[in-house]
Amino acid sequence: MSEFKFTVGPWNVSEGGDRFGPEVRDSIPIFEKIREFKKIGIDAMQFHDDDVIPDINNYSDSEIISKAKVFKEKMDEIGMATEFIAPRLWEDPRTIDGAFTSNNNKDRDYARWRLEKNVDIARVLGTNKINIWPAREGTVCYESKDPLKSIGRLINGIDSALEYDKEILVLIEHKPNEPIDRSFLPTIGHSIALSYKTIDPDRVGVNLETAHAVLSGLDPANEMAAALYFGKLWTVHLNDQNGLKYDQDKVFGVENLRQAFNQVKILVENKYGSNGEYVGLDVQAMRTQKLEDSYSAVKNSIKIFNMLEEKVKKFDYEFQEKCVKDRNYEDLELYVIELLLKG
Repeated sequence: MSEFKFTVGPWNVSEGGDRFGPEVRDSIPIFEKIREFKKIGIDAMQFHDDDVIPDINNYSDSEIISKAKVFKEKMDEIGMATEFIAPRLWEDPRTIDGAFTSNNNKDRDYARWRLEKNVDIARVLGTNKINIWPAREGTVCYESKDPLKSIGRLINGIDSALEYDKEILVLIEHKPNEPIDRSFLPTIGHSIALSYKTIDPDRVGVNLETAHAVLSGLDPANEMAAALYFGKLWTVHLNDQNGLKYDQDKVFGVENLRQAFNQVKILVENKYGSNGEYVGLDVQAMRTQKLEDSYSAVKNSIKIFNMLEEKVKKFDYEFQEKCVKDRNYEDLELYVIELLLKG
């Protein structure tokens, strides 16, 4: 039995479209997805704001609240909680050059409004967490933005949410590139540093995604360790990644098993989840999967996580201590590999 609770987003079961081809699976209604996630063993959902309220830009503030309440009633019927709400700030004509870091004042005003509406939705759905993926908060042409001014604008954007609701928590989901070329928040270190310049650093944390760390050429477990040390690892997005390519969102552990083991190990060792944190998954069904197999990526990720969790419980810390004392890292590495390969 796992010690952890799991979350996913409706995007984890997608239609399979990509930049080089059309959708290949029919769309599944959102509440049908949520019911199936509940059967799989998912404990809570992650949502973009327009997952909850499609065409959110077309509604007044009061209409957004009203529609969020209807959504919450359906969630309660299913018995599913909400982990966080995330503003989809990268698919609007006003954010093609960034949201909070846009060079246009009106575009930045729109981003702040959209963030405030996320806070409203979050409170209705029973969560105090807002997840910000700074998708276009960077440059495609380096000289197009002042990087120092842009960092200040990111801080101002986060501050606007902190001021709007005194209980809201903001999570930064950093990424080094894609869809932009150079991000202003490429790593966990950048996000943690930025958090301390906000008006309330205790309410700003991070969301570590495995693939985003790999895309930075960094070790995901060490990124988790940094956030844990500063008390800022408030959720994770576990998946996997084959090298420094595009963001693949592969099933957790299928490419880098030892790396996945160490992610689970650091979560177990540091009692992650004891303060209510979830293990989030951000995995995508392969384009080749048929509609009836759309949930396999989520199921397989949980299965692999649980198997690695059992491996962590069997880890021989006395042998580790002996190897460290003797500086015999060859034997320690062999032990880890044997542990992972044993049935």
